[in-house]
Amino acid sequence: MIDISSIFFLPLPHSMQRFGYQTEALLFFSTPKEIIMSGIQYVTKETLESMKKELQHMKGVERPASSRAIAEAREKGDLKENAEYDAAKEAQGMLEAKIAQLEGLIATARIVDESNIDTSKVSILTKVKLTNLKTKKQVTYQIVSEKEADLKAGKISSTSPIGKGLLGKQVGDVAEVTAPAGLMKFKVEHISV
Repeated sequence: MIDISSIFFLPLPHSMQRFGYQTEALLFFSTPKEIIMSGIQYVTKETLESMKKELQHMKGVERPASSRAIAEAREKGDLKENAEYDAAKEAQGMLEAKIAQLEGLIATARIVDESNIDTSKVSILTKVKLTNLKTKKQVTYQIVSEKEADLKAGKISSTSPIGKGLLGKQVGDVAEVTAPAGLMKFKVEHISV
């Protein structure tokens, strides 16, 4: 079943309309968790400010540039045979979808204060030292929102398989995680901020 909140309607380029396609297209996002109607996104204050700056740049710089590109392409002649116009309209549609998505993320964002984090169990923004019970290798991850996830920096999303498996666990607990590589077991060694 398709969740209607994960669908955007965008106008099709004129080149596709010429061949009898409908005048609207459905745009599905690849990650339903990032859709406007999704749940609360827990982020740090810095991440929220970064998201607001990115939105401001899209609205103040990229949107006017997109409008200028469409106007310039429109001046070049017949719109039915104008590939540049079609490309500009398509780019504008994608930009508007990104703006709507980011506005939704900001609207559902909640700032997490590190001083109020309970380190008795794994939660968002906690750092967790784990032991992989199969390989005996130890790793440390910080559980963050999807927007802040960066595996190279040791930050994993709370919605990732490992993040979901760790949430709510306490020191000494074993988290069983179903990942693409199969079932993995991690023992929680230490929790900090």
